[in-house]
Amino acid sequence: MLVHRDLTIRDIKDEFTKVFPGLKLEMYKVAHKEGQGSLKSAELAHDLKLGDISARLHEEDYNFDPAMVVADFEADFEEKFGLFVQVFRRSNNLWLQTSTTDDWTLEKQNAKGLNSVQL
Repeated sequence: MLVHRDLTIRDIKDEFTKVFPGLKLEMYKVAHKEGQGSLKSAELAHDLKLGDISARLHEEDYNFDPAMVVADFEADFEEKFGLFVQVFRRSNNLWLQTSTTDDWTLEKQNAKGLNSVQL
């Protein structure tokens, strides 16, 4: 997907979930440390434009790599775009932050999330 200043958080979230239907993405005002979760109070509204959130944002084609480890994906998004993201995995009807399994790949997280819905 082409990431640029006029995309909204919702645009990124929707594209991420198209690739990984067992996962979702949220964006935050501040970074979280590896292995830790993000506070709900720091979550950004979905209608915000990326250019209004990050002065470092530049246009770049970005592919969501299923083989990428969650911690690396979150760090990559911060490094490339100045955006603080947290991956969530579906667990039946709940969404769990993947903080304790940040060493899993996006593909593994997605499979676990999808499997929880099919049980």
